[in-house]
This record gives sequence, structure tokens and C-alpha cells, in this order.
Amino acid sequence: MRLDKFLKVSRLIKRRTVANEACDAGRVMVNGKAAKASVNVKTGDVIEIEFGTRAVKVEVLDVQETVKKDEAKELYRYL
Repeated sequence: MRLDKFLKVSRLIKRRTVANEACDAGRVMVNGKAAKASVNVKTGDVIEIEFGTRAVKVEVLDVQETVKKDEAKELYRYL
């Protein structure tokens, strides 16, 4: 699954366009490397997102095309 779509489905970022812009600005890293929105995300990948002064680091536990709001947190875990 594309990185920007995973960020939206997992609700780490609310909109896919915002996720796309964050990737283009270099604020998203996958496994320690700056990632474009088109990077494929798979189980076990570590994603780091910079939100201004705060950084979030998560590990991908599952990849699904659609998921309900309350089940979205089961797709990743905070590190």
C-alpha cells in the first residue's frame, strides 16, 4: 500500500493530500530514510512523522485497504 494512503487509513494524518504534502516536504521517514508518498508500506516498517516540534514514531502491524475508525489504531503501535 502507498505510504500516503496508509497514513490516511490508519488516521495518523487525516487527509491523503496532507499526507502527500508531508512526504513531499521530507517530514516522513520510513525505516530511517526520507520517503515519498508512493513508497510501498509493509508490515514491520517503522514510520517517523514530524509534526512541527513533535515527532511520532510507529511500527506498522497490519496493512488494510479500509478500516473502521475504532479499529484504525490496531494497524500500528507507537515506539
